[in-house]
Formats: sequence, C-alpha cells, structure tokens
Amino acid sequence: MKVIKEKHPLAIRWAHWINFPVLSIMIWSGMLIYWANDAYSITLFGHTFVKFFPEWFYKTFHITRRLSEGMAFHFLFMWAFLLNGIAYVLYTWLSGEWRELLPNKHSFKEAWLVLLHDLHIRKMAPPQKKYNAAQRIAYSAIIVMGFGSIITGLAIYKPVQFNWLVWLCGGYHLARIWHFVLTIGYVLFFVVHIVQVILAGWSNFRSVITGFEVVDEPVTAPPAPVIEPEPEIKPKADDDK
Repeated sequence: MKVIKEKHPLAIRWAHWINFPVLSIMIWSGMLIYWANDAYSITLFGHTFVKFFPEWFYKTFHITRRLSEGMAFHFLFMWAFLLNGIAYVLYTWLSGEWRELLPNKHSFKEAWLVLLHDLHIRKMAPPQKKYNAAQRIAYSAIIVMGFGSIITGLAIYKPVQFNWLVWLCGGYHLARIWHFVLTIGYVLFFVVHIVQVILAGWSNFRSVITGFEVVDEPVTAPPAPVIEPEPEIKPKADDDK
C-alpha cells in the first residue's frame, strides 16, 4: 500500500533551492575574478606541470578579463550566501534536524558500504534513516566548507579590517588558495550530488520540491476473530426423584 509521508521541512527546502542558484552565481563570478588574474598552477623547480586554465581555454571560449563585473556579482551575492547559510544552520540546530545530519561513529564505515552498493559491487545497502552515512558526511562537510568560504572570503575582501582572519588563514596568499580550493570542492559536490539525484529517481527529487514522498508499506491483514465455544447447557435435575 502506498502512503504519503513528510520527508523535508519547508525551511530545509527553501534553504536548498535558494543556495543552489546563489552558489552557482558565486562560482561563476569567482571564475570571472580568477580569469582576470590567472595565477595558480602546480610548479616545481621552475617547471609548470599543471595550469588550471591553459591559454587554449581562453581562446576557445573567448574568455575576456571581466574583473569589475565578477567582483560586483561576487560581493553582492555573498551576502545572500551568508544569510541563507546562517538561517539554515540556526534552523537545523533549533529544530533538532542536526541529529539527522551529523555523522556518527559508524558513518565512515557505512559510507564505504554505500559507495560499494552504488557501484553495484555490494547487493545490500546498509540500513539508514532519513539520510544514509554518505549523505551525512557530505552534507556536514558542505556546511564546514561554507564556513571556510566565509572566513577566507572576508579575509580576501577586507584584509586590513579582518587582519586576524588573514592571520588565521595563514596569510593573504594562502587565504586565496584556500578559497580557490573550496570552490573546486563545491563543483565536485555539485557533480556528485546531481549524479546521485539522477540515480535515486524522480520520487526522491520530487520530495525535495514538495516535501513529501510516496513509500510502500506492507499491508497487514487484520487479526482473525476469536470464536469462543458456546457454554455447555447441563440438564436440570429431576425434582420428582
């Protein structure tokens, strides 16, 4: 029998769907800033082994140096990213939803089993509640990454006013590197997240929009009625005897 059950509260869904376009714009505008000063590469003993965006990339996609445009979008939408993140963390804390999100001592072992199941190497998936172990680790990590982006972003944005944040990040140059590495982490998270949504199917995606999911519950037959035996009627004693 199919039963409709609530899965995602309205606040969680709002935070999710606000964060998706905001973070996408943040990544895009951050790339505009980076492309205006393409400084990062893996260099050893004066030889560059890896350059994240080689020259042919700029020529193929006609990338122009749009620094001011990138900074304008980045500094505007960072406030939406910050406020949405604060609202999400406060809600999960006050509502008790954090209990469903935080990994426990078995999560890393179970996450490996989830991965094996997704790769069709293992038949049975480990038991889960609202989120499986891999989701718990990923969703908790994305909150930590968001916190790191805010810290490093403020250190880059106002290095004089937030000099203690610059010191905490290991210096201005290292803060930029951490900020760039976190951006790569978001892109990887997006790719894995979208693939997982496709594999999970339409029902799972629909629950993130509506907040409800349709689940199959076994139909239990009602208990059979208990038939009690009729009481035995004894013949009356013969009064004439």
